Amino acid sequence: MLLTLRKILDKHRDKFEEGGFLEKFYPIFEATDTILFSTDEVTESGPHVRDSIDTKRIMILVVLTLLPLYFFGAINVGYQNAIALTIERTNWENFWFGFNQILPIIIVTFASGAFWELLFAVVRKHPVSEGFLVTCSLIPLTMPAGIPLWQIAVATSFGIVIGKEIFGGVGMNIFNPALMARAFIFFTYPARISGDKVWVLGPDGYSGATALSLPASETGQNAITLLDNFSQFDYSWWNLFWGWVPGSIGETNKLLIIIGALFLSFIKIVNWRVIVGATIGLVATALLTNLMAPFSTNSMLTIPPHYHLVMGSFLFGTAFMATEPVTGCHTNKGRWVYGILYGSLTVIIRSINPAYPEGVMLSILLVNAFASLIDWFVIQSNIKKRVVRYAQ
Repeated sequence: MLLTLRKILDKHRDKFEEGGFLEKFYPIFEATDTILFSTDEVTESGPHVRDSIDTKRIMILVVLTLLPLYFFGAINVGYQNAIALTIERTNWENFWFGFNQILPIIIVTFASGAFWELLFAVVRKHPVSEGFLVTCSLIPLTMPAGIPLWQIAVATSFGIVIGKEIFGGVGMNIFNPALMARAFIFFTYPARISGDKVWVLGPDGYSGATALSLPASETGQNAITLLDNFSQFDYSWWNLFWGWVPGSIGETNKLLIIIGALFLSFIKIVNWRVIVGATIGLVATALLTNLMAPFSTNSMLTIPPHYHLVMGSFLFGTAFMATEPVTGCHTNKGRWVYGILYGSLTVIIRSINPAYPEGVMLSILLVNAFASLIDWFVIQSNIKKRVVRYAQ
């Protein structure tokens, strides 16, 4: 079958190449070819470091890393629904229930993303970037399972067009497109991505506070005491770690996220300095807020560092969004600063502003905006050091 497809593509290639009557649709043909088959194109001039890893392989590896999160997310969607309905299901039954809820979100996301990617590729006459595969794989994982499909289409369009294409396309954007899609939903349709009713597919009127919204809505209380005494869901540290809690589709299981981060760091697709820096920033700032807690009635200040790590989407954002190479820092020292700043801002936004108890989305977008400036200061510092060294 693959041989037949190869022959069909080769037979019609000349129609899409320069001079052919379908020339303007070459980006669509090229995208189809490279999705089905590995490219045989190589660099023709030096200097280059040559290996077997290209953009397509990098993107595919990232997408494969996200698949376990989809699998667990489907199970958890079904599990939370079973809790809401007070019924018992097997994990397999929970998976199929969740899968049927998640699949339409995935289809709409990829259809919307592909439309804009192909449109801009045809108009600008450049190849379709495989980067949209990762963007469209991340967007559903950041959304609740009950999000309306038309809102997913609009949000994906916003993330691709406003978050990336208006800057010039892949490699030119300063903000993470998947996060731009989530930010669009958050600020335009807040009822669909915040509050107590959006995280669990249950009967009409069913609601329950998330682990972060619970202390954010109370004053003068110890956050851990509130979580331990909350009977509707199990918000113990271990259950938050394993992910059997309400939340976005892909953010809940921290073990799978950590394994994915370790894998991507090992094959050097993401930089470990951002991950370690973010963890240092979050822990240090959480310890500082804990010291401030006795002097305030803000319950969020009492959340200890190890709970901040497993609450909400901090680990998911760290592993798959803060480490995104285009919108992050490109110098090693800059990556440390970038990561520490992101981790600190997450706790600050969570603790100081109860209207945004998550904090991860806004903190990543903020450090995205300052990534180039951080790199500039690092480079200028290195230049000054070299000038002094050569002067001696």
